[in-house]
Amino acid sequence: MIRRTHAVAACLAAALVATPAFAQSKKELVNKLLLLQQPGVEAMAKNLAEQPAIQLTMAARQAFGNVPQDKRESVAKAIDADLKKYTDEAVPLLRERSIRLAPSVIGTELETNFNEAELKQLIEWFESPVIKRFNTLAPGMQRTLSEKLVNETRGQIEPKLKTLENSMARHLGLPPAPEGGAPTGGAPMPGVRGGDRK
Repeated sequence: MIRRTHAVAACLAAALVATPAFAQSKKELVNKLLLLQQPGVEAMAKNLAEQPAIQLTMAARQAFGNVPQDKRESVAKAIDADLKKYTDEAVPLLRERSIRLAPSVIGTELETNFNEAELKQLIEWFESPVIKRFNTLAPGMQRTLSEKLVNETRGQIEPKLKTLENSMARHLGLPPAPEGGAPTGGAPMPGVRGGDRK
């Protein structure tokens, strides 16, 4: 009877000791997943930082036609320098902050909504060589698709955008945008370097 009591007590003690280890193990799994997801978090932060700059570049391109021909190159260089300064400051800031916030946002969701076995499955999936290779290729595939999409639809989309722009200007009581808009020759437009020029 005493041996049986000791055996039960030993089992209970082992169970109590194992509980914190399970919680610790789950936390370690979540931390590993956060590390595996870090490139995606960094890419999201980079996109978030660059989006306003892209919008400002588009606005600058529309206004670029109003810049006198002899000043276009210096204006384009000045705008490119401003864009570079902004991205050099904003991208690292948002990247660092996103990495710091990820455990309290993504980590909490993972810990709350997945059990240990599911977390292990997620880790196996993220560590799969096929997924790693796909994730390496995905940005290039998306960029190529975007470029082809823009090139193939530019002729149909630009007139629609021009119509929309003029309609909005009319509603706001502004003069319509000048015909021709962006220059076709001379200095490169801001935000466009070398082979990127379209």
